[in-house]
Amino acid sequence: MGKQETTTSEREIFSISGPLHLTAVDWKNPHHRRSVAASLVQGVYILERDRQANRQGHQAQASPWWNFFHFQLIRGLIDDADHSIFGAIYEYNPHVFDCNNNAPKYIISFRGTLNKPDSRSRDLELDLKCISNKLHQSSRFHLAIQAVQDVVNFAGPANVWLAGHSLGSAIALLIGKNITKVGHPMETFLFNPPFFSAPIERIQNEKLKHGIRFASSVVKAGFALAVKGTQNQENDLHKFYALAEWIPQLFLNPADHICSEYIGYFQHRKKMEEIGASKIERLATQHSVGSLISGVLGSDSEALHLLPSANLTINLSYCPDFKRAHGIHQWWDPNFHGQSELHLFRVVL
Repeated sequence: MGKQETTTSEREIFSISGPLHLTAVDWKNPHHRRSVAASLVQGVYILERDRQANRQGHQAQASPWWNFFHFQLIRGLIDDADHSIFGAIYEYNPHVFDCNNNAPKYIISFRGTLNKPDSRSRDLELDLKCISNKLHQSSRFHLAIQAVQDVVNFAGPANVWLAGHSLGSAIALLIGKNITKVGHPMETFLFNPPFFSAPIERIQNEKLKHGIRFASSVVKAGFALAVKGTQNQENDLHKFYALAEWIPQLFLNPADHICSEYIGYFQHRKKMEEIGASKIERLATQHSVGSLISGVLGSDSEALHLLPSANLTINLSYCPDFKRAHGIHQWWDPNFHGQSELHLFRVVL
């Protein structure tokens, strides 16, 4: 047996770093919903940290992250490759007199990459699968979607929330897409979801940025028509339409280059409609250059970030470094300063 590690950082301790201000959750309040979902994702991180540090009993730090909001842990989701805890299924157990019908019965959460010895290698392997649009081929994803389907079959999609951070949000996003395609859109909270592309959003000159995005849309639209033809494009469009009713909640920080391209992705689509170029953009937004090239090479892979609709919440607070811009703690900060914008894909038949 290895030496027991008992040291704990303050950011792992709920009584120091958690949203203690939420003594009464208003499930209709988007700030409260965001804070609870993020806290239960943090609970997965701490579960795995407890496991790796062999913290048990009073030394374990995970349970307050869900107990505070009257959830109980049903089970952790275990990766079959490294035996790390990458997700958790929580059930809401309110007080006897709490009849809040807006609360979810279950929340299924997924953590992101954890830079710890027992999980680092496997997490980085899955990060690479995200970049290459092959996350759907991983055993972790198959374990995750099976767990979600089991809960949805039991409780119904309206009673289940999905939540994830970073790599975990990529898993939740992929699950949400797959379940929506069979007619079961779910409430989904995606914190700092990865969007791997050229860092166009970091360009300060707005005209240059728009020009690059416009040229990219024209190239993708033309490439898509050349590669797939009109008939296949109609089939792709109907598949894209099937996702339009699902409106995942995306939580983004402009200073986080891993997720910030989502901001430009949706804002550009809105701008293209304003200048009368919606037909080009409707075709371009269904594809990425990488997925088109992989199709030519005989490997049909859909880029994870391609979404018809979403509700974007952007953190406008100053973040001094990437670590804080990408971190989970910002999403339950009582002084959170942000803005939200709903982006709906208009279905044209």
